[in-house]
Amino acid sequence: MIMIRSSSLFSLLLLLPGLIRAQESFDRLKFAAAPKALPAGARTSDWPRFLGPADDAVSPETHLLHEWPEGGPAKVWEVRKGDGYTAPVVSGDYCVIFHALEGKETIECLQRETGRRFWSFDYPIGYKDRYGFTPGPRASAVISDGCVITQGVTSMLSAVDLKSGKLLWQHDLATDYNVPQDFFGHGSSPLILDGRVIVNVGGKEAKVAEDAPHRERAKGLAAKGLSVGAFDLKTGRLLWRVDDDWGASYASPVPAVIHGKTKVLVFAGGESDPATGGLMCIDPADGTLHDKSPWRAAAYLSATAMSPVVAPGKNRVFVSTAYPKNHALGGVMVEYDESFKAKEVWKSTKLGIHWMNPVYWDGYLYAIDGEREDQARLVCVNAEDGAEKWSQVVQWEDAVAGTKLGRSGPVNLSILRAALMRVDGAFLCMGEIGALLWLDLSPQGCKVLRRHQLFYAQHTWNLPALSQGLLYVSQNDPELTDQTPSRFICYDLRGKQ
Repeated sequence: MIMIRSSSLFSLLLLLPGLIRAQESFDRLKFAAAPKALPAGARTSDWPRFLGPADDAVSPETHLLHEWPEGGPAKVWEVRKGDGYTAPVVSGDYCVIFHALEGKETIECLQRETGRRFWSFDYPIGYKDRYGFTPGPRASAVISDGCVITQGVTSMLSAVDLKSGKLLWQHDLATDYNVPQDFFGHGSSPLILDGRVIVNVGGKEAKVAEDAPHRERAKGLAAKGLSVGAFDLKTGRLLWRVDDDWGASYASPVPAVIHGKTKVLVFAGGESDPATGGLMCIDPADGTLHDKSPWRAAAYLSATAMSPVVAPGKNRVFVSTAYPKNHALGGVMVEYDESFKAKEVWKSTKLGIHWMNPVYWDGYLYAIDGEREDQARLVCVNAEDGAEKWSQVVQWEDAVAGTKLGRSGPVNLSILRAALMRVDGAFLCMGEIGALLWLDLSPQGCKVLRRHQLFYAQHTWNLPALSQGLLYVSQNDPELTDQTPSRFICYDLRGKQ
């Protein structure tokens, strides 16, 4: 017989509401099967931000499943998702998803292995995309020090307690700092560093008539405003600000160690005419703007979306843009001197990246070049001098898709504008129409090791999250073959014992 002291029982009862919430199922959740146990000796990590634990699309996880069965990696759970283009983030037992449901931006905290919900927090939004994309958030959540930070499509910055879902603070940046809607709403995830929430705000001091045409409004957005700001993680108080006419891009700030000092790199530049923007180097402690390196296509219809890529130990940073279509600008590698001033090392008009983040590995950049689907190619570039080692269009024939789509034969598929992750001795590749691949990438070429079509859905633009051997994928559009709704899906990628 087990005896429980009354004080212990009281403590258990206090915890019970949280335990009940941890077991909450809901109508959008489908549980498939429990994942395998982690293999002995497996190295694991959290995935608290959309580019991973080190903001570089590189995971330290090991002992993953490289030999997939015929049906591909086993599905653990799936949750029907709302509107938006965000990826899950994971910390400990908690998997956080951020999307729009029934006109509300919604943050949900799920148990990572079951998909059951701990809590949900939402607030109403009113957003209509001028180019017809879904009216949900574009920037993934960030987890740090027990807090969840989100930046919504209308520039609503929210801090929520990770364990309880309680709102800690919230700022309507669009109202507070006159942030324009921009081409596709706000799409830059914050960076949390040393208790500071660093945001490419993109505010403007000058007020512009809302009923003016888009381009006329853009011409009036040159005044300096809060370009980049740091907010206290616990209180939301503005700690420092960088006032500049470079607006908010769709790239997210990243940390970098340059000459032994931690700096923040912001690839900024919102809607403006003439188009302005480029790479900022900022001191995260006090907001000192060390340097501005212009790198933005001159065309009005241009957007910057890939986050800066740091070459560790080199004091070098790579940025790129895919606009305009003819790659007149492309990519540039800069090197910072001891005063944190950048100089151009090399540039390449052949390497124009839309939104995926290149992976720097062993002195080379692996990336998807090309603005549009029909331009996309996987490339390997020497990070030292910018020389292209090889390029390849990774494609195949798919008879299943041909049958499901009512075609007379197989259809040609490709990874298109894919996302790459370096992990466990190889590269995971998430294709734009739902294919998952293991790739062997080296300066000698590309070899496809494994491939499986998880689903057939367009706009699979997010880098998956990987934590504890589980892969979390965002299917942003309905299934092409049967219109199954979009989903967040957890797959078991744990290797065998």
